[in-house]
Amino acid sequence: MNKAITTLSYALAVSAALTFAGTAGAQTSSGNNHSHSHSHDKKGSVNDGYFDDDQVKARELSDWEGDWQSVYPYLVDGTLDPVMADKAKHGDKTAGEYRAYYDTGYKTDIDRIVINGKKVTFFRGKDSVTGDYETDGHEILTYKKGNRGVRFIFRKSAGDDAAPRFIQFSDHIVAPEKADHYHLYWGNDRAALLNEVTNWPTYYPSSLNGKQIAEEMLAH
Repeated sequence: MNKAITTLSYALAVSAALTFAGTAGAQTSSGNNHSHSHSHDKKGSVNDGYFDDDQVKARELSDWEGDWQSVYPYLVDGTLDPVMADKAKHGDKTAGEYRAYYDTGYKTDIDRIVINGKKVTFFRGKDSVTGDYETDGHEILTYKKGNRGVRFIFRKSAGDDAAPRFIQFSDHIVAPEKADHYHLYWGNDRAALLNEVTNWPTYYPSSLNGKQIAEEMLAH
């Protein structure tokens, strides 16, 4: 499908309509309080963004293969309210403040992403665009808090014109390992995407329902 599909990218107080292939994306900021358990050396510290450069290894698109759903609808309909309440018990914001923070972070109208081999298909309702993607390296980012994150970057090599030129994954993992969820950034400007740290659309397996996703988040 070559027609442009409109998607939305949101900043903290500004929303702008952009083309599907335009600057849209996501990333975990230093203020994002969720952490996850993965099998790494120094288990826990890597997940929180503390790692050495030599721990970062190249990853293939197969690490994110699967059928994924946006968690944003579950935030909107209240399914994730227990997660926000739990964050308030351990963090420095009220449940309402956390909900507003994640509303900015999770917001997207790309409700499903399917990754199969080199092909990545983005769904907005019944409309979709697909691109073939090749690895384009990774970038290590340092946040204001002092911790760091890794963006694993893939560049479009073929596919629909409206599919973004670049996609960047962030999932708290720094070496080859299957992702159980991820934050995704997409757009046509590789460098500009690296500066996006307030909007980070987040995807969990489509096989999970909202309650199961909330349980996963609470478990971490």
